[in-house]
Amino acid sequence: MTNEKSNRGFASMDESKQRKIASKGGKAGGGDHASHEQHVAAGRQSSGGTHEQHVKAGQQSHKNT
Repeated sequence: MTNEKSNRGFASMDESKQRKIASKGGKAGGGDHASHEQHVAAGRQSSGGTHEQHVKAGQQSHKNT
């Protein structure tokens, strides 16, 4: 492997472009991502079960939307 600088990836971008992307706070990836609380709330709509089962049910319901 050589010590040549790659022109690929975030670190090689212009500093102003890096700042623009970083200012979005991880939202640049897009998509509608539910929070942990939303997963738990969706899981609670199921009948009975443990906390872990509720979280899993919430995660499954999020995949189907």
